[in-house]
Amino acid sequence: MEASGGRPDRHGSRRGEPKATIVDERQAKRAVAAAAIGNTMEWFDFGVYSYIAVVISQVFFPPTSSTAQLLSTFATFAVAFLVRPLGGFFFGPLGDRIGRRKVLATTMVTMALGTLAIGLIPSYATIGIWSPALLLVARLVQGFSTGGEYGGAATFVSEYSPDRRRGFMASWLEFGTLAGYSLGAALVTVLTVAMTPQDLTTWGWRIPFLVAGPLGIIGLYLRFRLEETPAYRKTSGDEQPQTAATWRSLRTIFGGHWRSMLKCIGLVLVFNVTNYLLTAYMPTYLSAVLGFQHTSSLTLVLVAMVLVMGLIVALGRFSDRIGRLPIAGFGSVALIVLSFPAFLLIGVGSVAAVLGGLLIIGLTLVCFSSTMPSTLPALFPTEIRYGAVSVGFNIAVALFGGTTPLVAEALVAATGMKSVPAFLLVAAGAVGLVAVLFTREPAGRALPGARPTATDREEAEQRFREKRDQE
Repeated sequence: MEASGGRPDRHGSRRGEPKATIVDERQAKRAVAAAAIGNTMEWFDFGVYSYIAVVISQVFFPPTSSTAQLLSTFATFAVAFLVRPLGGFFFGPLGDRIGRRKVLATTMVTMALGTLAIGLIPSYATIGIWSPALLLVARLVQGFSTGGEYGGAATFVSEYSPDRRRGFMASWLEFGTLAGYSLGAALVTVLTVAMTPQDLTTWGWRIPFLVAGPLGIIGLYLRFRLEETPAYRKTSGDEQPQTAATWRSLRTIFGGHWRSMLKCIGLVLVFNVTNYLLTAYMPTYLSAVLGFQHTSSLTLVLVAMVLVMGLIVALGRFSDRIGRLPIAGFGSVALIVLSFPAFLLIGVGSVAAVLGGLLIIGLTLVCFSSTMPSTLPALFPTEIRYGAVSVGFNIAVALFGGTTPLVAEALVAATGMKSVPAFLLVAAGAVGLVAVLFTREPAGRALPGARPTATDREEAEQRFREKRDQE
């Protein structure tokens, strides 16, 4: 719905010309739910994969040393991230050309099939080298589909959200991330406690991956119920031609918007290095490096995640009041100052100390997870938003996020220093702080290239006046 103006203004608006978009709040909530479930499913898989990495290493790889098996498992984890930019290059511009909803439905199906396939692959003992080869193919399918998932979901939610509530509504996307991770981790923990090690290794590990089928059907149903975002409908209805091809779109992204792309990569780097070190690496670090029982390691990281999860939407709402950048900047500084103390605390080895260290890292993580879903889409205009966010996000994740567990494990193995992964967090914090300093505050502003959005006509008129004054 559009709010219309009266007499002409200094921007050339005429009587009856739409000035601002009024968003149907119920439809916006459905959009948030449909987008968040994709993140929930993606991170359900990652929670399962990282929590059951020790078992997967025994199932899919030859019985050499346990360190070699773990490194092979994390290498397979990282390879899926290396293909994510290809998914971003393919699905992102496609989402700008044919619509967000169609592409997000496609990525949902592809991701569900890739996860389901892992649960059906025979073990190394059964088919030999074909077992890790098929695991690699399934992970590549997951990575390719995920390349179009996050950028599209963040774009979809941001374009549906009223300007003054975008931080709060978009933060539910990352709440879905930790919810999916926690559900996957909790399921693996229950299976680990309830089953014998032999049964878990023989067949029990397959159960969490097979759950992906029903989750995919639910997500597909929710996404097909949605309409396109108001911003996309407006752009696709303009007389100006849409981007005609993927390569043209990519030239536009890297040519005219390279500064925004660098900011996007920097912000995603600090977000995802922190994210993957805590969620994908710490369960293995606690058991393989510090000697905790595997079940205890799983439980400690899971408890830390659940304790900080509620802060995501609280900080998302707070970011609508004070801005996204102060919160993200605080998180970057916290990484620089507190990463080594956190690892030293974890190294004490008591349950209370380990949980305290994990909570420090978790609290810095929520500074990014609460603000990035609403910050990244605001870097780019509507006509390239899906493609640009997908490409920038996945380049950063492929180079720095998904490789974090592998690099951290290799550093520990090479140096023997238990606290050496903290170097990764300090470096990421420094990059994040630079990116924050060069980024324009997006809170309360209309998305670039889009009209102001609001929940009623009065707010729409006020939002239009605010945007006109800002320009």
